[in-house]
Amino acid sequence: MSEEDERIAYAINNTFVLRQPKQTLSTFGTTNIHYYLLTKPVYADLVGKDSNADETVVREGRVITERPKVVTPSYLFNLEGFSKYARKYLESLAEKYGPNAPGIFYRYKNEPKDTSVVSSPMKTVVERINKEIDSKGNPLSTIIKGVDEMWDVSVLKFIYEVTENSVGHHVSEMGSRGHFDIDRLGVPQGAKQRIEEMFSMVKSGEMEPADLKLELDRWGMFTEYEDRFLSLFR
Repeated sequence: MSEEDERIAYAINNTFVLRQPKQTLSTFGTTNIHYYLLTKPVYADLVGKDSNADETVVREGRVITERPKVVTPSYLFNLEGFSKYARKYLESLAEKYGPNAPGIFYRYKNEPKDTSVVSSPMKTVVERINKEIDSKGNPLSTIIKGVDEMWDVSVLKFIYEVTENSVGHHVSEMGSRGHFDIDRLGVPQGAKQRIEEMFSMVKSGEMEPADLKLELDRWGMFTEYEDRFLSLFR
């Protein structure tokens, strides 16, 4: 294991959720989770134990999870940003389950807001933030204890676990609405519903036509929708 891998593993093993969100991820909408990430200062072990024993780094921000999308291995092949190793994995999925086997794709966005160093031990900071969250009544607030120099890994571990706990519910809700049903072209019903929503968003000016065109291309469905797409410009 490389030094980088060891550091990541250390961050993962030393990340703990001290307060879970009281609400799960939305199946049919965007979810905003407000997080407080608490860490020991990265310099704590360098300048002496006594000088910074009562300091806690507080990072505040939010993680945005977009509405879960129904996808297939064939669709994922058309996404950018995958390494050759990831594509090898996609090939194995397509071979095992079929190129049109539906699954759920999640996309996250981390938006850090404020970082401060508080002259209080972490236990005291946690108590204060818990009271603040209770007073605001936000069910999508969380407190995470992480590792300072790998803090974004701590955030990612948290959101991965939240997603993992939501998948079963999402599969059940999407399945009950027929989102995993496959048409003659190998496209899940949930994807076609999303395309219909995108057409509406383009008409209302909420989305650029290029984004709709890209989605149609990823599914190999532009020819089928070409006349309708071009009519948007008439």
